[in-house]
Amino acid sequence: MNQNIALITGADRGLGLALCAGLLEKGWRVFAGQYMPEWPELGRLAARQPDLLHLVALDVSSVDSVSAAARSLAATTDHVDLLINNAGVISPAMYRTIREPQDYAEMHRLFDVNALGALRVVEAFLPLTDRSAMKRLCFVSSEAGSITRSHREAWFGYCMSKAALNMAVSILFNHLRPQGYTFRVYHPGWMRTYMSGQKSAEADMEPEEAAEYALAYFLRDLPAEQENRLVMRDWQGNEWPW
Repeated sequence: MNQNIALITGADRGLGLALCAGLLEKGWRVFAGQYMPEWPELGRLAARQPDLLHLVALDVSSVDSVSAAARSLAATTDHVDLLINNAGVISPAMYRTIREPQDYAEMHRLFDVNALGALRVVEAFLPLTDRSAMKRLCFVSSEAGSITRSHREAWFGYCMSKAALNMAVSILFNHLRPQGYTFRVYHPGWMRTYMSGQKSAEADMEPEEAAEYALAYFLRDLPAEQENRLVMRDWQGNEWPW
């Protein structure tokens, strides 16, 4: 029987690191996309689980990096069952309202990572996910991408990039769901992560708690009628409008 194999982007810290640890506890073999080799925690986890956790240099904003990562995995494994697109960034400039000068270069960076990054990864790894019986694509999105429930007066780059991610997943769903793929679009809640540069102390939960909720959703098989309808859900199982 083939071993369950996962790829997680943005695995250096926060939710990505916690997802790695959670899958390792379940006996999965995990390829962890590493963007910040100077950050020590992922390396320590790999040292404790050298047979199950493999570090892969991966910058989702770079076609060359994503392609090299795909080639590296293809030399090691013949399939990927679970692809978790977790890599994401925010920016201090996103707090500016329209009455302040916008940092459009930063907006481009957010789009490049948060929306286009996931598309690059799915495209590059399709030859491996095609060979899986599971064929599950997971995307860490955000309530910030919900147009219907938008309440912010700023956050242009971040909100727009997450809405763009959701649209990208919708197009992928239209093409790949008939080919046996299943999809999970997920809002993980407000976590105590390092996305702003320093660990947030005000958020609702630690990444380990958020990862537990996420994996319960990512790994659960749903009835066909539910798999055939693309939704975004949060850590409590609530559906969010697009």
